[in-house]
Amino acid sequence: MRHEEIYNPILLMELIQQIGFLPLLDSGIFGYSAEEIVTDDCRYVTFSDGGWDWPLWKWKGPIVAEGGCMYGKFFAGKAGFISRDWWPDFCNYRRHRHPAPSEGSIEEAILLTLREHGSLIARELRAACGLTGPKMRSRFDSYVTRLQMACRIVTEDFVYPRDKHGREYGWGWSLLTTPEQLYGEEVCRCSRTPEKSLGRMVAHFKSFLPEASESQIMKLLR
Repeated sequence: MRHEEIYNPILLMELIQQIGFLPLLDSGIFGYSAEEIVTDDCRYVTFSDGGWDWPLWKWKGPIVAEGGCMYGKFFAGKAGFISRDWWPDFCNYRRHRHPAPSEGSIEEAILLTLREHGSLIARELRAACGLTGPKMRSRFDSYVTRLQMACRIVTEDFVYPRDKHGREYGWGWSLLTTPEQLYGEEVCRCSRTPEKSLGRMVAHFKSFLPEASESQIMKLLR
């Protein structure tokens, strides 16, 4: 994939708007992830004192909050960015493949709770749903991932704990919401059939990833 040198979040935002779809980490297609395309000093590094730095990881919040794109576990259960221009087609196809949660299901309870509150970090959402029993965290994470794959839940921002000096630290927590809450009902409406949306997306992927096979592309879009 051809691109300019990416060394700050603004350039990464521009690339996301240009190509529409960008996984955060390994996508299964060589060179096609944010981690692979940023310059070396923006990637994950550890220090001898046990500390670490990962500029790309820190960019996620500003890109989601200011870059006009969706972020979530959209690509085979892995995280990535999708521009607002391409979201209607992606949402159209994905919601066709993954219908709304059935009445009375845990997924429905999670979605209804999130809609009621507007946005919640994952642990707050889990608690609000009463999913606090033994081993429920991993099950809850699986439910949320399925809802993200179905384009029902996205990440609005990232929340970080602060130390006694007021400095942010750690990996941060995803602030979850629905795409409709984030950008309005129109963002999830598409005039095309799901099949036409898929064909349009596949053709677009082939235009900027000519070396990728159709099976590799479909693995990301299914």
